[in-house]
Amino acid sequence: MKFNYYAFKAIYLHEMDRFRRTLMQSLLSPVLSTSLYFIVFGSVIGGYVQKIDGISYGSYIVPGLLMLTLLTQSISNTSFGIFFPKFNGTIYEILAAPISTLEIVLAFVGAGATKTLIVGLMIFLTSTFFVEVEVKFPLLMIFLLVLVSFTFALFGFLIGLMSSNFEQMSIIPSLVITPMVFLGGSLYSLDMLPEFWQIVTYFNPVVYLINGLRFSFYGVSDFNIWISVGLMLAFLAICIAIVTSLLKKGYNIKA
Repeated sequence: MKFNYYAFKAIYLHEMDRFRRTLMQSLLSPVLSTSLYFIVFGSVIGGYVQKIDGISYGSYIVPGLLMLTLLTQSISNTSFGIFFPKFNGTIYEILAAPISTLEIVLAFVGAGATKTLIVGLMIFLTSTFFVEVEVKFPLLMIFLLVLVSFTFALFGFLIGLMSSNFEQMSIIPSLVITPMVFLGGSLYSLDMLPEFWQIVTYFNPVVYLINGLRFSFYGVSDFNIWISVGLMLAFLAICIAIVTSLLKKGYNIKA
């Protein structure tokens, strides 16, 4: 089947236009909130914390805070993007159009990932005003940022697809993802934890993502970088399979 570029473009640009209209909430809000972390943890508390792996505390937490933004923004952008058409009934116009499941998913997920990458870039630039940031492996950093953004945008699409109301849609980002990021070594090294809590942390998948991104910045990580990449690719494959299956069945849409 030939790829319907015009339908893909219409959905993608519509989502990006919504991002432009809500710029205060979509861009400035996460940048300002993350700036507060840099001010409090990086500038104030960081002065009382010794260097971790030879890196100042303020610089050490940059990848963790960047990952926090990537995960939450990827999920919220795409989950709202697919949920709102369900909420106001315009999803039926999309389903009636000559556009395949793949094109629908790519349009919503592509727009969500693009918005997340824009926010991530702004936060990265903002961090340079507060702390000294070094990127040792820039290509690896870009690869990980794109991979995480697309993977969790797809996960957000899945959440929006399965949610029946706004409360259900906010449960995963606020009650699952955010705690996992804070407990996943975003603000500390795993070596600083007691042995028991180090073992518990190994079962937190987000810790591998944070360490992978931190490795691309400073070349230090508590795990092998390929573990981080492998887990991300596996999670991406699972999300693709589930989303495709649910869309073909019309789960929570056609019913």
